[in-house]
Amino acid sequence: MNREQTVEKTEKKKRFQWIHITKRDNISLWQGILIRAIAILAALIVCAVITVIFTGANPFSVYGTMFKGAFGKGRFLVTVHDLAILLCISLAVTPAFRMRFWNIGAEGQALIGGLATAIIMFNFHNKLPVWLLIPLMLVSALLAGAVWGVIPAVFKAFFGTNETLFTLMMNYVAVQLVEYFLKIADKNGSNSVGPSLLGDGIPNLFGVQYLFNILVVIVLTVLLYVYLRYSKHGYEISVVGESENTARYVGINVKKVIIRTMILSGLLCGLTGFLVVGGASHSISGNSIGGQGFTAIMVSWLGKFNPLYMVLTALLLVFMNRGADEVSTIFGLTKSFSDIMAGIILFFIIGCEFFIRYQIHFNHRKKEEA
Repeated sequence: MNREQTVEKTEKKKRFQWIHITKRDNISLWQGILIRAIAILAALIVCAVITVIFTGANPFSVYGTMFKGAFGKGRFLVTVHDLAILLCISLAVTPAFRMRFWNIGAEGQALIGGLATAIIMFNFHNKLPVWLLIPLMLVSALLAGAVWGVIPAVFKAFFGTNETLFTLMMNYVAVQLVEYFLKIADKNGSNSVGPSLLGDGIPNLFGVQYLFNILVVIVLTVLLYVYLRYSKHGYEISVVGESENTARYVGINVKKVIIRTMILSGLLCGLTGFLVVGGASHSISGNSIGGQGFTAIMVSWLGKFNPLYMVLTALLLVFMNRGADEVSTIFGLTKSFSDIMAGIILFFIIGCEFFIRYQIHFNHRKKEEA
């Protein structure tokens, strides 16, 4: 069957289909924004209906409660800090994702960075001055995260192992190492080690809590955007992500790019652990990262691996999470209800990506007319 016959057969099949789907060649920025806005609005309507069914409250009061939970008095800075931490770990996985290296181990890489920070704080917080202690905490966290990131990269580059499973399993190793440290640091068998044993960590910048963490992430976002978009390394990451064979053809050392990029990803995850343990909670536990390593995957993906777009995506997720928690508290619902609301909104957001990537065609002509 030649090409003309194949095309004719395909067109005839489409004429007899009531509905068929084609991939969009391109879509404007405003069309993408409009589709996402419609998805978010539909999600909020569904959440409002469900809330009314369970609570009988006015839907507008529900939305007001969500906004108050995220940006109410005394909560704005906390929300911005949550945004900064989620964005930081999302930035960490983005270089690897652009390279099509599916790093699912950001949770463990950040946690191991937090563990390294906690170890330094535990042993030296009352022995070293702050100006020396903080750089030591930072370096240890960066090195720990880099090691945790480079191990699966080496196995992927030289042995072709599955990076998804490898990085995922290393999350559990990191959790167990933290649990082991807790048993050594606190003989009482506590689930976490706090400031009483670790010290005060990074002092508040200009007397404002979380300001240090927020400023670090702002600078990091700009630097990573420039790195990925304008640097030679960013170009090589994109080429390897498109096709490893093409990268080799143009003279790019694919193994070197894989290892180098995962070292960068691990460094940024280690920085996240440093900010969480040393700059925010001043404590360490197996749940210090709080699952944000997995949420970061969604932030990076929905942000199209663009650090600037990811700011909006992370803000939306943080707003939903804090707003849903407030709704659950005010209306006397369980934490599961807030998780359900967040899940519904995420379902709509993820689903709208289908309509951005694909176009649905309806065939209203009858078969006889065809």
